[in-house]
Amino acid sequence: MTRSGVTAMSSSGFCGKSGLLLALGVFLNCGLVQAQPGRGEPGRSIGTVTAQGGLIVMTLDESVLGKETLFDLGRRTLRFTPDGAGYRAENLPLAWDPELGGELSGAQVTLHNFAFPFSGKDWNSFSVGTTGSISFSAPPAGGGRGAGAGGARGGRGGGVTIGRFDQLQEAARTLVNTVPAICVFLKPRMSGHRYVKELADRVVITWDLTEPYGGIQDFTWVPTVNRFQAVLRKDGAIEMSYDQLAAKDAIVGLYPLVSGGTERELGAVPGEEHAAIAAHLDIRNVKVSAVGGLFLKVTLETRGPVLAAGDAGVSGVTYRILFGTHKPLPTHPDSAKADVVWTIRGFGGGRGGRGGGGPRYFASGPGVLSGASAGAKTEGNTISIEGMLPEAFRGVDQVAVGADVSAPGTEGSPSAIVDEVPPRLVKLAGIRSPEVDLSSVKRSDGPFPIVYESFHYMALPSFRDLACTVIKTLGDKFDFLAYYSDFRVDNQEAGTPSDGPRGGNVSGIGERPGRPEAYCSTGRFQWEFIQPIYVGANQMQEHSPEGVTVERGGGKMTGYNLAMSQIGHELGHRWTADASAKVNGETIPLGPTHWARGLQAQVAFPYRRLVEASAMGGGVWQDNYDGTFTQLDDDYYVPADGYSPLDLYLMGLAAPSEVPDFFILRNLVPTGARDANGHPIFKADRTKLTIDDVIAAEGPRMPPCEQAQKEFNTGMVMVVTHGSRPSKELVERTNGIRLAWIDYWATTTGHRSKMTTNPR
Repeated sequence: MTRSGVTAMSSSGFCGKSGLLLALGVFLNCGLVQAQPGRGEPGRSIGTVTAQGGLIVMTLDESVLGKETLFDLGRRTLRFTPDGAGYRAENLPLAWDPELGGELSGAQVTLHNFAFPFSGKDWNSFSVGTTGSISFSAPPAGGGRGAGAGGARGGRGGGVTIGRFDQLQEAARTLVNTVPAICVFLKPRMSGHRYVKELADRVVITWDLTEPYGGIQDFTWVPTVNRFQAVLRKDGAIEMSYDQLAAKDAIVGLYPLVSGGTERELGAVPGEEHAAIAAHLDIRNVKVSAVGGLFLKVTLETRGPVLAAGDAGVSGVTYRILFGTHKPLPTHPDSAKADVVWTIRGFGGGRGGRGGGGPRYFASGPGVLSGASAGAKTEGNTISIEGMLPEAFRGVDQVAVGADVSAPGTEGSPSAIVDEVPPRLVKLAGIRSPEVDLSSVKRSDGPFPIVYESFHYMALPSFRDLACTVIKTLGDKFDFLAYYSDFRVDNQEAGTPSDGPRGGNVSGIGERPGRPEAYCSTGRFQWEFIQPIYVGANQMQEHSPEGVTVERGGGKMTGYNLAMSQIGHELGHRWTADASAKVNGETIPLGPTHWARGLQAQVAFPYRRLVEASAMGGGVWQDNYDGTFTQLDDDYYVPADGYSPLDLYLMGLAAPSEVPDFFILRNLVPTGARDANGHPIFKADRTKLTIDDVIAAEGPRMPPCEQAQKEFNTGMVMVVTHGSRPSKELVERTNGIRLAWIDYWATTTGHRSKMTTNPR
């Protein structure tokens, strides 16, 4: 027997100092332990809202999330034939080689019979990814046009991959000029088998993959079949064939590197000089150019030198280019009426800066080639941004172009627009998008230097728009909002990140409040899902199918447990896990975002299992008093877990005196050994922590437990497209999650807090 240090909290009182915390001090026999998703723009309304029982129905305005474009190349073959510096493309009947060759044990393929010509070079080897892609080299060290944040990266499974939350519709553009690549069916999170067969004049690569299955972030409980093939020929021709595809979203196309090409001015939009404005914020001219017939470039010329990256004044400066594609021509640079907005925003370094490092600019917007090295370049009195033609420009021969610039706001206030350039028409002659409809493409349509199509579900809504749509109609009466839908959005995960303004005037938890007004709240609204969860997702099921073992749950999942894992974790982010501790003058981060793996974070009021680590991360660690520690529960939040005493303190549901001393393990190293119940054993350095150490770093939690909010209201929102009604399944499952959420909250807070779901 070894001492575990397990603790529990009393649920019989609130914020007291008289024994509400019970240190069990028990000795556990390990054999008896049982396994049991920037400040941005203010939101706007994007639909109508009604109450339906304890639920909310949000009907989106027409086309607010665009249109989905799903894979339509099943039982077809795409052939790409070299023609000069580009490719001719055509859609043909399926040509499938049934002799697959040997299975790859890794990603790398070496050719012995010929070198394959692609992207201006002859290649003797390449990398085949489980994501359905082929890459021919690492990204350029200096970053090519398009390299940087949001661009392609080499995947651990080979080929190329994209960011975890990247939308395929936009990611397809950010792949341009990052690494020479062929996307046969680029879809993240796929897994399975890859085969290769080399002949005298060609090499055949075949994928037999499944979408992710059986997990909280998945759309299916069981494996799916996805069989597709690429033939790379000695003469440079490429064929892509699709035998059987269960998945409907992916990126398909060719991504050779292309040179910048000649820059040709398409038009200019003059601005007026304003002597009262700082010279780097006073826009004199907006120049629009085409680069190589493929890229759209916009250059803002200012009255004085633009602040360079590294200058502290960069933080908070925002330049925007506003494009309008509809008539009549707008006469004022109004972002609410713009069809496309390209943004160059300055961020500071340190904890609050994106990507760390010093102050720098980041570029964003539909089609933008992102990254500091590509999307935002400064030179003298100019700052420029480049991108592909956005989807909204398809079929449009001219656009209205305007601009504005915002100066940093003072502490607690938003940025303010200080200069505007009224829009003028600019013709888009001599530039076209490389994105084509591959189901109807013909040889005569080319040649294309780059050619691709993105197959995707509906675009992600703005989470601020979602909040504003509810609050503007039903009032500022919600602390939390959770969204569920009958449709899928353009995300590879079935779950959702979370965000919010952290209303309620709470301090001392490691994060400052945001801007409730951006969410149409006067100060109450606190946190929300970023996107709706699809009704067909695993986590919207009341239970898993018979015979399906869910992740580490060890059996059938019941009671909307996966949904509780998601909502309990994401809405818990309103308070945790950003706090630090100060020990002997050293500030020790306990997160950020999720509790560190080595943080001792056993829950106070377990949800379903005897031993649970916090829903927000950390673990349950047994000190073996020999320099090793046994991990009794890990930092993963499935099945649903409760909250630790530290969580409850940050939530305002426990007094400082109720948080027992705890510890953090640093320099964790697995020993390779396990205890009798299969729990892994690690070596680590143990640092003792107290709640006073957290208060020393963050200040006291305000308001304190005695005055803190104890009753919360969650809006459970069913989101449907224009002209639709919630399906029976959506209503039943959202209501089931609603009832389970009320119970989960009461249980995991020890009945110290009450959760309602009142839409009225």
